[in-house]
Amino acid sequence: MQRNPQTAPAYSRRWTIAGIAAASIALAGAALSWHGHARAFGPGHGPMHGGWEQMDPETMGKRIEAMTAYRLADIDATAEQKSRITAIMKGAANDLASLRGQGRELRRKSMQLLAAATIDRAQLEALRVQQMQLHETVSRRMLQALTDSAEVLTPEQRAKLAERRLRRFERG
Repeated sequence: MQRNPQTAPAYSRRWTIAGIAAASIALAGAALSWHGHARAFGPGHGPMHGGWEQMDPETMGKRIEAMTAYRLADIDATAEQKSRITAIMKGAANDLASLRGQGRELRRKSMQLLAAATIDRAQLEALRVQQMQLHETVSRRMLQALTDSAEVLTPEQRAKLAERRLRRFERG
């Protein structure tokens, strides 16, 4: 597809902004490791995989500390910065603790409805809405933790972290 030379700068600017936004949001996943690196501690050990649901608070705290230290190692974060960001992420994990089982229960109910002799589309839609509300709550709290964590870092550290995350996104 050929781009119009007159719109190329705007197109490039949109991708740059989208990349920066994605890198910023990745900081929340950096500390709690919502996806990929949660598996570094074994399969099923992340909030999206249900592993943290059974984890005691002390073990969860240690994992958050380890993941935060790992993610911040390359940006020369001070011990105080690491400590503050770890506290922010632990606070978010504690705030979200009550929601951990809700997602699993909603998925279980959805599967029961889909396996029923008669499909109840209205109930399935109601469950979908509940799931989206749950995701919205988690997303809002994680964005708050991300923003709070970003404010602990210097602009140079945030740029370094964003650059590293963007390189990782480019690799696939």
